[in-house]
Amino acid sequence: MDVIIGIDPHKNSHTAVALDAAGQVLGELRVTAGKAQNQELRTFAAEWPQRRWAVEGANGLGRLLSQQLVAAGEPVTDVPATLSARVRLLSGGSARKSDSHDARSTAIAALHGRQLRTVGAEDVTVVLRMLSDRRDQLSASRNRIVCRLHNHLRHLRPGGAALHLTAEKASRLLQGIRPEGIVAVQRKQLTRELVADLRKIDKQLVEIDGRIAEAVTASRTTLTDIVGVGPILAATIIGHAGDIHRFPSRAHFASYAGTAPIEASSGDVSRHRLSRRGNRRLNAAIHMIVLSQLSHTSPGRLYVDRRLAEGKSRREAMRALKRQLCNVIYRHLVADAAAARPAVAPAA
Repeated sequence: MDVIIGIDPHKNSHTAVALDAAGQVLGELRVTAGKAQNQELRTFAAEWPQRRWAVEGANGLGRLLSQQLVAAGEPVTDVPATLSARVRLLSGGSARKSDSHDARSTAIAALHGRQLRTVGAEDVTVVLRMLSDRRDQLSASRNRIVCRLHNHLRHLRPGGAALHLTAEKASRLLQGIRPEGIVAVQRKQLTRELVADLRKIDKQLVEIDGRIAEAVTASRTTLTDIVGVGPILAATIIGHAGDIHRFPSRAHFASYAGTAPIEASSGDVSRHRLSRRGNRRLNAAIHMIVLSQLSHTSPGRLYVDRRLAEGKSRREAMRALKRQLCNVIYRHLVADAAAARPAVAPAA
């Protein structure tokens, strides 16, 4: 009978509680987070050869520990923090919160939970997620700098600067400005510094785009065969989708991506509304594909035209296209995962 070892991870310590199949506590251990954490936990669990680990938030604070256990050949299950919190709340009593209670709730959730994700070794999807997130952070920083440049230039010259401002355009504008007074002099100096920051971020964006393109090529994905999907969007989709096997069907994937409409029926009226749930970054990437396909002749544009001819509004047609594209993306991700799986040698 398998023993479930629930872990409540923290920055400075990890608490483990072992449960048998009936939910009875077999043992408990608290270890200090450090170089010996993996060995200490495995030593604690050595008396239960048939064991399975359940880590709360294996993609968060428990990521490093989970990967160490997986590398040691241990089976690890990821338990969402919301699920373990719900177990603790429904356990009765005061549902008081402590590390040992959290670890026990995590183990119980893994004991009875269905379709919980099995943690695997990190692969190229994690690389693409990190690179995609880094690019998003750089883009956000660039937008803030450009907004500040517009603000300063508006005070330095009548009319400010054109909407699409670059470092070169801002630099040329500054060359023609002769500030008068201490305030204007300092404002021009600050604007020069912002232009230097903008050049630096533009250089970083070029570099990160190159790294993303290399990583996408190395992943051998077929997502780039879809009209409107380049390396940047492919990296975002792969990185935020993660292990595609955690979605049993395309409907589950669509729900995660926020492209599945939510039923809002009442009485005899049957209707659906736009979903605001799911991974919004993944949803935004799919929306970008929609806009790209609608900008020129493509299967997506033909689909929308057909929907418009049926009497749908443009928004309804675009939402329908997003769902169809989500299904296409799911098929590509499943096929890519199957192609990347090592072939099993036939039995002798």
